[in-house]
Amino acid sequence: MRDSDVAEEEIEKLYRRLDQEAEEGGYHLNPEVEHTKDLIRGLIINQKRYGYWACPCRLAAGVKQEDLDIICPCDYRDPDLNEYDACYCALYVSEVVLNGQKKVGSIPERRPPEEQRKKEKHKPAEKSIPGLSLPVWRCRVCGYLCGREEPPEVCPICKAKKERFERFI
Repeated sequence: MRDSDVAEEEIEKLYRRLDQEAEEGGYHLNPEVEHTKDLIRGLIINQKRYGYWACPCRLAAGVKQEDLDIICPCDYRDPDLNEYDACYCALYVSEVVLNGQKKVGSIPERRPPEEQRKKEKHKPAEKSIPGLSLPVWRCRVCGYLCGREEPPEVCPICKAKKERFERFI
């Protein structure tokens, strides 16, 4: 599939949809519109090619089960936003980037190499869970709970800022 096979109207429609969904969920698309639309073009191409939105900045296997971690928004978006103020491809950015207070810099790849992913996939499942692998954060405004390394920038339910979260477990 060629880039020219994607209609500008299709890109614009998805851009508006993703922007609305991001803002409603407490996220922000990159304010550099042409960069963002190029990434959206990549999402559309990958949707047509593979049947899912493989991250346009990563090499997809073309097998959904192997690419679950890089289906946009990928598993690495929130840790990247927390640490670098942008996701790996910079489709999503933090409020400081959105407001022009910080520029997007280089973001290292968090996705483990293919060999490591395959090893982890074939590990036997644990029969019991002795404890949680991630801390649980609670929004003090609405009670929303999430398990992750750090709380989200904005609560997806009530839009409270990161500082309104407390470690719950």
